[in-house]
Amino acid sequence: MPAPVRACIGCRIRDEKHRLIRVVACDRSVVVDIGQTQPGRGAYLHPKPECLERALKRRSLGRALRSEIDGQQAAVTIRQFLGALT
Repeated sequence: MPAPVRACIGCRIRDEKHRLIRVVACDRSVVVDIGQTQPGRGAYLHPKPECLERALKRRSLGRALRSEIDGQQAAVTIRQFLGALT
């Protein structure tokens, strides 16, 4: 069985789900869903700062999650997670 495929909201390149990080909306901000099991609509990003910056620049994070989010707080949360990966 092939692995599930999702599109990165930053670069728009499709990749296997396990290679992407999932974020979900939570109280006008986002939470990184490490186990990819939290309820709610999720958006996927490559674990690269470039993809995050592109998503923020195009405001695709809020559109993908279909909710009003605080873009600056979301950026801080995701940057902290990406920093912990390295």
